[in-house]
Amino acid sequence: MPRDLQGFLVAGRISQTRTVPASIARPEYVGRSAPKPFTGSDVYAASDVELIRESGTIAARAVEAVGAAIRPGITTDELDGIAHDYMIEHGAYPSTLGYRGFPKSSCTSLNEVICHGIPDDTALVDGDIINIDITAFKNGVHGDLNKTFIVGDAAPDVRALVDHTREALARGIKAVAPGRQINVIGRAIESYARRFGYGVIRDYTGHGVGTAFHSGLIIPHYDAAPAFDDVIEVGMVFTIEPMLTLGTVESPGSVAWDQWDDDWTITTRDKSLTSQFEHTLVVTERGAEILTLP
Repeated sequence: MPRDLQGFLVAGRISQTRTVPASIARPEYVGRSAPKPFTGSDVYAASDVELIRESGTIAARAVEAVGAAIRPGITTDELDGIAHDYMIEHGAYPSTLGYRGFPKSSCTSLNEVICHGIPDDTALVDGDIINIDITAFKNGVHGDLNKTFIVGDAAPDVRALVDHTREALARGIKAVAPGRQINVIGRAIESYARRFGYGVIRDYTGHGVGTAFHSGLIIPHYDAAPAFDDVIEVGMVFTIEPMLTLGTVESPGSVAWDQWDDDWTITTRDKSLTSQFEHTLVVTERGAEILTLP
């Protein structure tokens, strides 16, 4: 089992790349080292929003299918297989597969892994928490979300972290309104997280999504004012995906992290547990509507 003597994660064995039928359209970056520069707009017409919703629904249902299979003993690679098969069966391409060389169809971030965990032969054990991050590409657009699950039973502080991270996302979404600046989202999230002494990951953010997997629009999850002063507009589509940790918070509020040699896996430096939730949403006249519901 790929964990060290203290129970912390180490890199496991990665299985062969899963195949996608030729009949399913690929994003433009598949087979290339990086995506093309995004030159479009983060504001979408209503018809395009509906296409993003379709991709988002597929991704959300894939997350639920994976969640239903989570139990002690199952490996993260087996969970990735469930995600992959669900998207393929519904005519969608797994957006992470081949994105900048990522080898799998989902991200499985376990315990101290903040984000971008690569599915491998790591077996889940009782008390773990695992984030399942899935993006589906169909009809030329992506829908992106993630959700943290508890494996079996967990300590009260761990359950509270997961519950509070879910609520932090809800508060970030509630802060969205046309005419406001992007930085109000992070302000709402960080002010809530501070009530419980959590660290907020600053270096990984929400982003514009739609025709591009990541458009270049940045949605920070901390109080970034006066920076990130883009004005929120009706029809904007982006993700909000706060990452909170039980660990050490360094001045001025940042959380230290390390990257594995795989160039993807990001862990808290102090090995503290971290939780994340994400939705893709569209800005409406009254606030925001979630596009990644099952």
